[in-house]
Order: sequence, then structure tokens, then C-alpha cells
Amino acid sequence: MESFRKNDVVRLDIERFGSAGEGVAHLPGGMVVFVAGALPGETCQVQLLKVGKTAAWGRVRQVCAPASARRAPDCGCYPRCGGCQFRHVDYAAELEAKRQKVADALRRIGGADLPVSVILGADSTQRYRNKVQFPVSAGKDGPRIGFYRARSHDVVDVEDCLLQPPEAAAIAAAVRAWMAGSGVPAYDEAAHTGLLRHLFLRFAASGILCCLVVNGQAVPDPGGLVDRLRRAAPGGLVDRLRRAAPGLTGVVLSVNRDRTNVVLGKRQITLWGRDWLEDTLCGLTFRISVPSFYQVNRAQTEVLYAKAAEFAALTGRETVLDLYCGIGTISLVMARTAGRVIGAEIVPAAVEDAGANARRNGIRNAEFFCADAADAARRLAQEGLRPDVVCVDPPRKGLAAGVVETIAGMAPDRVVYVSCDPATLARDVARFIPLGYAPVQAVAVDLFPRTAHVETVCLLSKLQSKEHIEIEVKMDELDLTSAESKATYEEIKAYVLEHTGLKVSHLYIAQVKQKYGIIERENYNKPKSENAKQPQCPPDKENAIMEALKHFGMIL
Repeated sequence: MESFRKNDVVRLDIERFGSAGEGVAHLPGGMVVFVAGALPGETCQVQLLKVGKTAAWGRVRQVCAPASARRAPDCGCYPRCGGCQFRHVDYAAELEAKRQKVADALRRIGGADLPVSVILGADSTQRYRNKVQFPVSAGKDGPRIGFYRARSHDVVDVEDCLLQPPEAAAIAAAVRAWMAGSGVPAYDEAAHTGLLRHLFLRFAASGILCCLVVNGQAVPDPGGLVDRLRRAAPGGLVDRLRRAAPGLTGVVLSVNRDRTNVVLGKRQITLWGRDWLEDTLCGLTFRISVPSFYQVNRAQTEVLYAKAAEFAALTGRETVLDLYCGIGTISLVMARTAGRVIGAEIVPAAVEDAGANARRNGIRNAEFFCADAADAARRLAQEGLRPDVVCVDPPRKGLAAGVVETIAGMAPDRVVYVSCDPATLARDVARFIPLGYAPVQAVAVDLFPRTAHVETVCLLSKLQSKEHIEIEVKMDELDLTSAESKATYEEIKAYVLEHTGLKVSHLYIAQVKQKYGIIERENYNKPKSENAKQPQCPPDKENAIMEALKHFGMIL
């Protein structure tokens, strides 16, 4: 068998898209290669950047036979910036890649014979984001404000991002100038020094909200940090921001001194103006603060929520339980055609916002309480609640442990699952099936044009005992990952260390793999004693391991 090494150049036929938008090919001998910038149907000269034991990674040196879908990138930062993955391809091909990604996940991971024949594309693929998170770092020529280079924490300075409103570039330029003129140091992630970590922006119909995330003093502010940042005199930060963006309605400071990948700190301080925005979504008005969860593409969110409401099939009599309800967006959309809606959310501020949003819109059949999704579902089940419909819109990691079982125990007629990650959606679908819930319909919705991300709405229906037969589905029988794209524990550890600087243990990797439905061999990393307690993987390390699993093709 022919062997290959790093920097070898090889001619390859690109077979399909990978989960991150890269092309997938095979070396002579069968090893899979993930090729950045390649399209299915193309023949390319590929330089190998890394050759592992089971997979290789490369980039296009020359396109020998281009695909008809190939287009010249319309952004000067592409592909150096890791924000977009599809700027070299026409939109129709991008949509098909995302539709196939969802279908493959449901089939391979979920074990569901559920065709995903529809993906709802966006009318506009430019300037759609209403939230911007610019990391900030020091550069040779001054501060860099932009996005991380693909698979790194190296910040690429971006003058204008075509996914963001034009005002984002103007605000970023004003912050750069202020930092340079005032001697404000950018954050150094490795050393955990410097001041400004992120520039966080929100856009809505009512204006623009700017948040500065700083590695600063604890609050209260004995060193005068807040006063220095608040200064509205000519040439001061607030003055610069107001001149750069006339629609600016507030400037907020977020203090985050933790060594973490989490952007926002736990406390926000209003420097100028108001610390909230109002926006209209699905005919309802919502108040949005800096930490609020709110979908980044307003137009496509209305498409997404309309499909969720369609799957719920409400007639005005049903009780709906909305887990992971955030500020109540889905809850209040459902409330207009439901008898009663109960929303649960773990973030106290979001629960307060949800209640205020209900009052703001004159909705009286919705109630909200603060609790973890699993605890909320368990508590309501113990109280005898039997919802007709359960709606879930969890974070990327999917449903928390025990939530699937508790939902099934409540015996709703329908479960409407809104997901931002096809892999964890599919894993949870596989958990629902043996509990008597069959996936009956799934529709992909493109909320994130030009990126590899995609949303999905999936309807699961309770099977009637007289109309179905019981089948046993064993998780270890599901083909979760192809053998060609697996990585060893050492490879995963090396990837995480290289790209995040974090050291992770075999135990932590095993915990994350288990969460994503990748079954380990019996007794692997289990405690020797039945009563022994194991340390749980911290969120920042879990996110880093998850990105490694995606990189190696083990999850989508």
C-alpha cells in the first residue's frame, strides 16, 4: 500500500461534502481525506496538511476540473477567516449540502428511515446577522478585531463582514481607533493579560446595542475602569461609537476574567443609554438584552417557527410544554393557538424577560419558571402534567441526560424538536424511538447562509399501541461513525491542545463521546466502585472536545 506524508501533493476526485463544508475524497488505498475548498465532482491537486492513522486533511493547490457550482469568492477575507465555509459555491449547491447533512445524520446516527426532502432557503444570504461576536487580539500593526482563523484562535482582522450589518464594521473601526489612541491593550488568550476580549453587538428594529467584554477589574471598579470606558467627551469611546453608528442606543460593559471560551461575563454594567433593544418577530414584540438568546437571522427564524407551529398542529385546546424556552419566543408564538403554554428555562434573567414579553404582547395563557430542563420536566410530571405537545429547542449539545425519558413518560401526542446540530438531534431521535416515539417529518431550515450550520425542525409522534409493533433499538448497533473517520484518544487530545491550549483526559473524552451517542466498549473509563464519583468534564473542555470530534468526522 502506498504511504503518504505531510506536504505530499496528490490528484484526487472529490466525492461529496463533509459536515463542515469541506470536500471528501479517498487516497489510493482507501484513507479518507477532508479537503478544504474542494467541491463534489471536482478533480483537484491536493496538498496534504496532516496525515493521521485513519484520515488525512488537505487543501486545494489547483482545481483541475471545476464543478459547475464553483463561484469566485465575493469576500477578500475568505478563506482566511473561519466564519464562512461556502463562499466558493453557488447557493443551490450549499442548500443541497445542508439538506444531505441533516438526512445523513438522521439515518446514520438516528437510525431513522426519514427522508429529508425539503430545505427552506433564505431570500437573502448577505447582511442577515443581528448578533456579532468579534474576538479581539493584539497584532503587529495594532489591535485585531474580526474572526478566528479556521480551527484556531488566531484572530483575522476583518474590515467588513458580508454577513453583518454595515454598522458592525463602522463600530469595529471606531473601537480600533480608540484602543490605539488610548493605549488600551487587547486580550492575550495564552497569557490571560490585556483588557478588551470581545466586541459584542446586537441589532434590532429599535437600534443597536454595543457591549465591550473586558478582562478587567471586578465590580465595583476601584481602578476607574468604568469611568475611563464611559467617558463621552470628544474622542472618548462613547463619543466615537455614537458618531460611527447613529442608530446606537446603548453601550454596555461585560466583565469576564475567567479563562474560558464563554464570551460574556456574568455581570453587565450600562455605560451609556439603555441596555436593551426591542424587535418584532412573528408579529410579536420582544425585549432583548445582551445575554438574551435570540436567533441571529430574523427572517429565517420566522420561517423556522412557522414550521414548528405547523408541526405542533394546535387547535386552541392543547397544553404545550416548551423546554429551553429562553426569552419565550417559541412559547409565545405557540400560545396564540394553544390553550395553555408552560415554558422552562435555566437562566433567571431569561425567565424574567419571557414573562415581561408575555405581558408586553397581551398573552395571558403562557407561564414561565426557572429550572433546568430535566428538573422542570421531572417536576411537572410528578405534579401530573400531561402536555399534548412538548417543544424543545436545546443548545448545540442536545437534550440533557434524562430529558428524553421524562418527556416520553409524560406521554405527549407530539414532540416538536428544533435543533441547531443534526448530530445531537439524531442521537436524541434514536433515544426516543424505543420509548414509543417515531420521527415522522423533518425539515431543514437555512438560518446561516454561507456557513456550514443548519437548523432542523423534527416532528416525533407517539405511537398507538394497537397500531405498531415494539422493536428493540440498541445504541451500540447504530453506525454512528464510519471506521474511516474515527480518531484515537491521543489524536483527539493533541487536536484540543493544539487548537485551544487545553489539556483533556481520556475520561473527559469518553464522557463527551457518550453524550453524543458514540458508544465505548464495556467498562471503559467506568469507576471501579459502584459508589465512586468521577469528575465531570468542564464546559470549556467539553466544547473543545466536541469541536475535535467534528473535525475528525465522528459527529456532524
